[in-house]
Amino acid sequence: MTPTEVNACRAAIAHWETDLSFSGPKPDGQLGQIVEVLLGTSARIGEALAFRRMDIDMTATEPLMSITGTIITPKGEPVQRQDHPKTSKSQRTTAVPSFTAEAVRSRLSKLTDPSPEALLFCSREGTPLTSANVRRQLRQALSLAGLSGITPHTFRRTVATAINDEASTELAAELLGHADPRITIQHYIRRNEMVDPATARILERAFAKP
Repeated sequence: MTPTEVNACRAAIAHWETDLSFSGPKPDGQLGQIVEVLLGTSARIGEALAFRRMDIDMTATEPLMSITGTIITPKGEPVQRQDHPKTSKSQRTTAVPSFTAEAVRSRLSKLTDPSPEALLFCSREGTPLTSANVRRQLRQALSLAGLSGITPHTFRRTVATAINDEASTELAAELLGHADPRITIQHYIRRNEMVDPATARILERAFAKP
């Protein structure tokens, strides 16, 4: 997506979250915050839903988020957090731009569970959200604005394109925790799991709120 299309998604979600005309449970603001996290971290949707309080450092000069797990739904079992991402080499720490930090701080202020293991995004009971439910909400919010074909993974591809255009394919692969061993080994070892903070500044320029 272009920055204009990204902001159209933001506007559609914000309208959906404040629209009181439909029945059922009212949106609690998490969808928009999840999208800001996707845009600022390149995380897969399961990884974004697995962030815990202990994975987040909003006090650093450049706020940091560590991708250390993912949300899964084993057959016949309830949704749960898995203590490693899609692959073990996907574990990484990234600086995040201000629009992501703003969303995370807002969400943290609403968490009632003070424990380090508390999920950043969760149900009212503190249980994990499912990727399927977030995808459904995203489709619903965007369809009302005539936007279609956009999934959580679209934001990941959009982030990769922005980093590649402004910097390099190698930096984009580092941010994404790319599975290609030739790239992953080179950057994972050199950075010791810490993604170059330049990614936050690039995403700040690309997707800052209007």
